[in-house]
Amino acid sequence: MSGTQTLRVAVLAGGRSTEHDVSLSSGRAVCEGLEAAGYEALWVQIERDGAWRHEGRLLSVRPGEGLLGVDVVFGALHGPFGEDGTVQGLLETLDVAYVGAGVAASAVCMDKVLFKQLMEAAGVDQVGYVGVRERRWRIAPEQVLAEIAGLGLPVFVKPAHFGSSVGIAKVADVEQLPEALDEAFAHDALVIVEALARGVEVECGVLGPLASEPGEIVFAGDWYDYAAKYTPGGVELKIPARISASARERVRELALEAFEYTGCEGLARVDFFVDGERVLVNELNTMPGFTPTSVYAKLMGASGIAYPELLDRLCRLALERHGRHR
Repeated sequence: MSGTQTLRVAVLAGGRSTEHDVSLSSGRAVCEGLEAAGYEALWVQIERDGAWRHEGRLLSVRPGEGLLGVDVVFGALHGPFGEDGTVQGLLETLDVAYVGAGVAASAVCMDKVLFKQLMEAAGVDQVGYVGVRERRWRIAPEQVLAEIAGLGLPVFVKPAHFGSSVGIAKVADVEQLPEALDEAFAHDALVIVEALARGVEVECGVLGPLASEPGEIVFAGDWYDYAAKYTPGGVELKIPARISASARERVRELALEAFEYTGCEGLARVDFFVDGERVLVNELNTMPGFTPTSVYAKLMGASGIAYPELLDRLCRLALERHGRHR
């Protein structure tokens, strides 16, 4: 980056969610990329118990006094207690600029059911779904199963507030549904059940007002599960996606619309199913995996934005937003 003053960025990584280790990988890559872009990166590790540490010491913060004197915070956190608005609210209280979505958008997009309800209200085509709260499942199981039956089989049963395919099961037999629901409720009191979507899985990155070239997810297994995501060679990203030019343009258009509808800022990765000319929105990630080999970085790289430049742009967007809000 240009200028006489080196900006300082605190990188938050780890966190209390089951995606702790994934976050550490993202955070390390972000630190290296920031330094390559000319920033000074300060590592802040959030332990599994929620404690914040810098250089081995517990951090103590005061409202309105920032964080370690940095100019920007990059929260490379995934899942609850990091990507759901909780940390964003703390950073707002500290009055420090931070990368990515704000409190409300983070909370909405972390809740898969709420996100789909918002897309439904906006008239966006998406995968059929049923949201189930644990209390309702316990007191009215037959009614819940009847609603799920309307989706057809197979279905995917997911905790509503988790990413990285944690706690997800593909169910092809109605007799397996109770066990799959109970397993998902072990992670979350709200579960989403989604219909099987035909076509290919396509992902599109958003950087401020720009949408990337869409990429197609290709995997060897039956579906895009945790093993496919995190086993070396388990997944391949084809850019551009092998879909029609009109479908690619529709993906980019819908990615920006979802970004705007949810009130996101900075970045997002929007996931789709594309069957011919039909494009269905699946979900939006406000802080996707962030190593140089992660899908989001690859999508932006294929769109002409190298990893250090990507981080530089995100920090600048964060500073601009903080300045506007103040």
